[in-house]
Amino acid sequence: MAKNERRVALVTGGARGIGRAITERLLSNGMTVVICGRNAPDDLPRHGDAVAMFEACDVRSAEDVNAMVDRIVAVHGRLDLAVNNAGGSPEAPAATASPRFSERVLALNLLGPLHVAQAANRIMQGQPQGGAIVNIASVSGTRPSPGTAIYGAAKAGLLNLTETLAMEWGPLVRVNAVVVGLVATEAAIEHYGGEDGMKRIDAMLPAGRMARGEDVANTVAFLASPDAAYVSGARIAVHGGGERPIFLGLARGE
Repeated sequence: MAKNERRVALVTGGARGIGRAITERLLSNGMTVVICGRNAPDDLPRHGDAVAMFEACDVRSAEDVNAMVDRIVAVHGRLDLAVNNAGGSPEAPAATASPRFSERVLALNLLGPLHVAQAANRIMQGQPQGGAIVNIASVSGTRPSPGTAIYGAAKAGLLNLTETLAMEWGPLVRVNAVVVGLVATEAAIEHYGGEDGMKRIDAMLPAGRMARGEDVANTVAFLASPDAAYVSGARIAVHGGGERPIFLGLARGE
């Protein structure tokens, strides 16, 4: 097949939620976008006539990741951007979380991004234009994360990993992290206590609302662009100003 002259992006977990918003934004910017996941989605993200391509891959497997990146480069001839979006965790008390559970959460949220970053860097270091890697992190990695302790620890590790890789892999490869706050995704109503709960959370945030997928996508698009040519090793917070400390309300009897 003919090599793609357009910039090429890989978005892990790019079929739904934040990942889908990122994919659609990159498509709108004229990029060729490949998404990956363990199972093919019912419908692929698109923008106008541009449609994302899908690769089956478990990012927890370094072998799978390297094979996928090799396939992408074989078809398109390049890889300009890798977005480590796949992640998440169900709730589980830290005292009773099984070793298998903890290992799987850690593998998905920390080792998976490392595998993808290593495979992408291998390609980007050989390109005159280099490339960019964006890690989707979380406020759970910057504060206590009760109920999702291993997830929070993995995201904290991802932030440190971002800074280290940026230092090791520059100047050709830039590595940055987006620290995402509370997001109104498809599952938000159930997770945040229904519509009333979401309204209370919205009112607590300085921005007056939880983040939307496009808020994160806009930041990723910036980090992938020439406008961010001197931005590497950065943590960009997309959290609407941050969460109000609970003690302020308790002190007022709220």
